[in-house]
Amino acid sequence: MPYCYIENTAVHYQIRGHGIPVLMLHGFGPDSRLMSGCMEPIFERRDGYQRIYVDLPGMGRTRGRSGIGSADGFLKLILKFIDEVITEKPFLVAGESYGGYLARGLLECRQNQIKGAVFICPVIFPDKQKRTLPEKMHVSRDEVFLQSLDCEDREAFVRENTVLDRQTWVRFREEVLAGLRMAEEDFLIEVRDNYRFTFPIDTMAFSEPCLFLLGKQDAVVGYKDAFKLDEIFPRSTFVVLDRAGHYLQIEQAQLFEVHMNEWLDRFEKI
Repeated sequence: MPYCYIENTAVHYQIRGHGIPVLMLHGFGPDSRLMSGCMEPIFERRDGYQRIYVDLPGMGRTRGRSGIGSADGFLKLILKFIDEVITEKPFLVAGESYGGYLARGLLECRQNQIKGAVFICPVIFPDKQKRTLPEKMHVSRDEVFLQSLDCEDREAFVRENTVLDRQTWVRFREEVLAGLRMAEEDFLIEVRDNYRFTFPIDTMAFSEPCLFLLGKQDAVVGYKDAFKLDEIFPRSTFVVLDRAGHYLQIEQAQLFEVHMNEWLDRFEKI
């Protein structure tokens, strides 16, 4: 089980495949299974990409420690991880939710090294009060199946998802909930208090192929705020999908794969 030792932190990561590196940054609470679960079905059918899945501090198999419990601390660690594992090679980055926010921080520091980016239901505004959110709703509910779950599982499933059926549950349990239940809650409380960068981001345009995948029913980060970044990412495709909440990649798996493959096609034509 590979670890990259950065100062006093053992960063757990996995590498799959060969080719141009793709750095995968998961959201706040889950672990790298959030990214590998949706990305591997795509990259297993495409050659030439080295997928790098990282567990962020306090999540998965990377333990949190004093001194890195902030957005700035996470970014500093990720930059050192890049220096150790990716070195000076060009790479792509994909971030989901908070991972999308961290990816925008990376662009402030390594824009010339990054050749494309994907943002899946990304955090645009760290301050929840500034987010434009749709009303929380369930577009589909299988009541018979929901009653088969125990109370704790059902509560988590209903709280976090928009499409409530067996297929969504299986992936949510394996790719999201398993990581959430491993997370170091005390450490993550510290991070929540320092959730934003202390420096400005989105200060310069990024003209490589990008993709924003947004859920119409995403009541966690919303979808409308992402369009405020249109001028910062002039080569971005913005996609808003119905029947999709904060875990769009699970609830709209087929369309997720279509748009991911189109983004990779654009990158390969550079």
